[in-house]
Amino acid sequence: MSVWERSSTARVVPPARPRKLAKVPFVELADGRLQGVVSSGSDVGRVYVSSIATGTYAFACSTNNNRPCGGARGTYCNHIRALVGEAVLQYGAERVARYLKADTSDAEPDAHKLVAVMTATRPEQGDTSAAAPVFSRFLRHLAYLELEPITAPLPEMQWFPPTRKVA
Repeated sequence: MSVWERSSTARVVPPARPRKLAKVPFVELADGRLQGVVSSGSDVGRVYVSSIATGTYAFACSTNNNRPCGGARGTYCNHIRALVGEAVLQYGAERVARYLKADTSDAEPDAHKLVAVMTATRPEQGDTSAAAPVFSRFLRHLAYLELEPITAPLPEMQWFPPTRKVA
């Protein structure tokens, strides 16, 4: 572990495996959902905000300007399947299954098994009300990538407790 990881009060969890960010640039387990942003396969300027609710597996998929996904009609679309696959890469299959409360009863669940288990329950299509906050968080993460590397504190990150020295 590096010095800053040892001195940090926030737990740093490394990704289960490295992943490419082109198809699914943002994925998170938050607000009782697996949710994230998925790039469109046909239009480079369009992204979809997809989510699966914990326990019920209700799903939602819409564009960033709240237009419905054409593929999410009664079952998971390709955007949601890609989201599950990238979540498994980012967090590990066991952690995703545990968060979604999916009983895989397999010693080694994977993305396909998770999707199969959730699809078998015939989940309902949920509302897209979470799309705006998820997309807003994604844009906020992108804004941090545009900042110049500095050692001075950022005002919006002041909720991190101070450390004794710069690592």
